[in-house]
Amino acid sequence: MCSSDLDYRLALIRSALSEAGFEASGFDAVVGRGGKLRPMVSGTWRVNDAMIAELHAAPRGEHASNLGALLADAIAREAGVDAFIVDPISVNERSEVARLSGTRAIERAGFCHALNSKAVAKRFARERGQAYAELRLVVAHLGGGVCISAHDGGRMVDVTDAQEEGPFSAERAGSVPVWQLVRLCFDGKHDRRAVEKMLVGDGGLQSYLGTKDLIEVEKRIAAGDEQAALVYDAMVYQIAKEIGAMATVLAGDVDALLLTGGMAHSKRLVEKVRQRIAWIAPVVAVYPGEEELPALAEGAARVLRGEEAALELPPLNLAAE
Repeated sequence: MCSSDLDYRLALIRSALSEAGFEASGFDAVVGRGGKLRPMVSGTWRVNDAMIAELHAAPRGEHASNLGALLADAIAREAGVDAFIVDPISVNERSEVARLSGTRAIERAGFCHALNSKAVAKRFARERGQAYAELRLVVAHLGGGVCISAHDGGRMVDVTDAQEEGPFSAERAGSVPVWQLVRLCFDGKHDRRAVEKMLVGDGGLQSYLGTKDLIEVEKRIAAGDEQAALVYDAMVYQIAKEIGAMATVLAGDVDALLLTGGMAHSKRLVEKVRQRIAWIAPVVAVYPGEEELPALAEGAARVLRGEEAALELPPLNLAAE
């Protein structure tokens, strides 16, 4: 992790707080996004020394969200209060059967948009007057990466890792033919960084159409661009296909399908996906954008009100990671 990135963002946060008239002394707690930590259960986690050490070492890879806890900790120390993260991307509630990949050398890790997926599922439950744990849901987070999750008994029992599997998206390749990927990695023409960039950053719409902008792609389609239409429909096809696959995790007994994330703002995309999946469940509910900021605040507030206890990470043997 580059310390200059942390310092730069910390300076911006301090400036924004100052301009808004906030002083650190007035905070009850500070909460940030959770990053690529070890597999964790859902909940509100206190930022402690073990978490900070793990994020600096980043044994599971760098990610922008790795900065969240560190930024929250820096502000919280100035205020003399606790820092928290809520439902980090490393939340892993997969069933044991869902963790097997097909080879002993690889376990399905399941990094996903847990914060927003959980928040939207809980919001849907509140709107229905039911408990989240009573519902069986498939949630599709449609953003820069697409994460599709099955929820049963208040747990995400299976997910697609938006960085490694599932549908392609604006900038990620999703699942790709493995044998061809192996040959690409060892063809002598591409180093590791180049291949990783193909899969995350230059994948998906960016790879096929040279843009990550869904609105731009839709404009091209309206202007008669047949290639843009084909790629767009292929992304819709893969999203719907993965939602259908996740419905089998719940044995077809699905109370609702929830569509969320930035791409859910597109009426065209939502309608095309809906046409393919509406038969799966009696309800298809759409929550465009993200519920992440309210979810962060609510998670910290539950701890401050004594409604739940903050979870604590024990030290990790980083040498073994």
